[in-house]
Amino acid sequence: MYPQTLGETKKVVGQLKNSAKKVHGVKIVVCPPTLFISSIVSWVKGVPISVGAQNAFTLDVGAYTGETSLAALRHIGATHVIVGHSERRALGEDDAFVAKKAIAAVKSGLCAILCVGEAVRDEGGAYFTEVGKELRDSLLGFPKSEIGRLVVAYEPIWAIGAKALRPATPEDFREMSVFIKRNLVDRFGKKAGFTVPILYGGSVDEHNAGGFLGEGGADGLLVGRASLDPKKFVSIIRQASPL
Repeated sequence: MYPQTLGETKKVVGQLKNSAKKVHGVKIVVCPPTLFISSIVSWVKGVPISVGAQNAFTLDVGAYTGETSLAALRHIGATHVIVGHSERRALGEDDAFVAKKAIAAVKSGLCAILCVGEAVRDEGGAYFTEVGKELRDSLLGFPKSEIGRLVVAYEPIWAIGAKALRPATPEDFREMSVFIKRNLVDRFGKKAGFTVPILYGGSVDEHNAGGFLGEGGADGLLVGRASLDPKKFVSIIRQASPL
């Protein structure tokens, strides 16, 4: 839902544009509320910043009042869409629906950023089973030919927001990243599975970003609240640049 105003959005994007021109080797994708996408697309022309959506529907036509089609997103310049975010799952979107979104997204020519993550990290390791099932079911029917349009973001729900049990560590992420990669290789084969970027997304800020990118080995970050603060977001981007 954020940013909530066009003015706030323009402030963040303005500073990102300046930063994007000075960093190298970093792919920047911003995913604002849908109604701001077309404005941002026009603002970032000529700058290495891509624009995505926070959500989309699975079908392009039909009686689905209030939904936004992938065709419409593509028409206004979006190149990515987040699917399976923990907040969407909390609203009732199950793995089967997430799988339909992911497939529809890549078939529409967009990149699907698939979010997975466990609610609780137990000492017995049951969280591996939870994430493995979520990943498998959320990619049910996903075409191997479109693997180049898939990104997986690990969201440890227990480490996010005011109710976080504790902060996630780079070690937590590295452990899960290896597990996710192994599952992708089992599903799509070694060559295809290893091409999928694995991002970390769980209360990322300017203080912990470097740890997840370096020690944690993350291919990138799914930044939430910190992305609304231009200075924090730019700091995170700069930390990613030399790695």
